[in-house]
Amino acid sequence: MERFEIDSLHMLHTALNRREQEMLSPVATTSQSAVRRHSENERQGAYRQDFSLDVDRILHSLAYTRYIDKTQVFYLIKNDHITHRVLHVQLVSKIARTIGRFLGLNEDLIEGIALGHDIGHTPFGHDGERFLSRICEAHGIGSFQHNLQSVHFLERVERKGRGWNLCLQTLDGILSHDGEVHDERLRPDRNKDFDKLDREMLAKRNNPGLALRPMSLEGCVVRMADTISYIGRDIEDAIRLGLISRSELPDDAVAVLGSTNGTIVYNLVTDVIRNSYRQPYLAFSREVSQALKTLKAFNLERIYMNPSIKQHTLKIEQLFVLLFNRYLKDLQTVNKTSVIFEGYLSDMDQRYVDEHQPAEIVRDFIAGMTDHYFLQQCPPALRPEVEIR
Repeated sequence: MERFEIDSLHMLHTALNRREQEMLSPVATTSQSAVRRHSENERQGAYRQDFSLDVDRILHSLAYTRYIDKTQVFYLIKNDHITHRVLHVQLVSKIARTIGRFLGLNEDLIEGIALGHDIGHTPFGHDGERFLSRICEAHGIGSFQHNLQSVHFLERVERKGRGWNLCLQTLDGILSHDGEVHDERLRPDRNKDFDKLDREMLAKRNNPGLALRPMSLEGCVVRMADTISYIGRDIEDAIRLGLISRSELPDDAVAVLGSTNGTIVYNLVTDVIRNSYRQPYLAFSREVSQALKTLKAFNLERIYMNPSIKQHTLKIEQLFVLLFNRYLKDLQTVNKTSVIFEGYLSDMDQRYVDEHQPAEIVRDFIAGMTDHYFLQQCPPALRPEVEIR
């Protein structure tokens, strides 16, 4: 590239950084503050800003491609209008960027965290996560949690074990995104570096109940947007599948938030913006927070724990055990014809192989599967039937 072109691109990069300084809120995370674990591996003179580059890397990851066939809530159901994981992360990204725009935050960082936050999810959603966690604990490699796995995939599994070298702020937001936790107010824990990220991951694996806070307001936005995106959408899916009726929604929550996904999202987003504008934290009002908590409890009881969507739970768990044991044996006996060698470890960076126990390699392989690929690996006679609705 000619010298004047490099200089022009550098000037463009500088201008973009200057525009951030002028336009973003004083509590926003600027691209100039981005930190990478291996900065020496990055191209010099690149003109794209760091968080925007993270977004591109996540979008081009193989794990992102596999979102297309991963369960959000309902599995083994054939219905083209039911939410899958790929739509969920897009909804989180859109909702979070909307909030971030009104609060003057960094939308590139928000988008990177949002698109990457569920990269580590297993097939068959949170049920699959529980099944794999039990197996991992039984094999002495700690609990399985999809947020930890998301960071692990992006840092140590993608690109054949070389990872994407994403920014600390992006990885921290992904690690700390837990949308299951109910926060009325969420203040960032800004004093973090890669050493603390690593310590938090180890502590979280040993203690799944450990509460983590994002280091940026952008990470806080994604965490709240995660809940906003699924709470009403899951209700619409459940109504579409005949599990509940709209009239059954709790009256006190409906009075505050509405009874459709559109009104629920609008009211939650509006409330967050109103209560967080020019503040060093993210917050719901007390009334809206209570209504959301009520709605989450309703969803848990009437949707997520509904017996009619748990008919195949035991069979799926047995299949997780079956596949895990099969692949672990294949590694231990060096069965090179196994799909874990041919489809996963082929051309894998040797450092990945050296630094992971066989059980950890099997964990990574199964966690990365789509629902369909998982079932393909199972004996046909043991596969549960897909219900068309």
